[in-house]
Amino acid sequence: MGKNSPKHDGSTALEKARDELYSHILRCGVLQATPEHQKEWFDDTIEYMSERYPLTESHLEALRALGERYCQPVIGHGPAVTAGS
Repeated sequence: MGKNSPKHDGSTALEKARDELYSHILRCGVLQATPEHQKEWFDDTIEYMSERYPLTESHLEALRALGERYCQPVIGHGPAVTAGS
């Protein structure tokens, strides 16, 4: 890159918002919250993200979907491994 090239870290506003959302989820204990509290938390947090990042309505919807999916329990696939096996 030439010295006059613009500096670009490769992150979009949506990627930065997603990373911040995941960080908030882990710090705030949302994973252990009831579904009702999770909905309320997401309502407030997505509103905050809309003020913090220049995102479209569709980006905010996608961000919320990513966050809600992140909070869902992992579904195991394949045979279960037990200590006695």
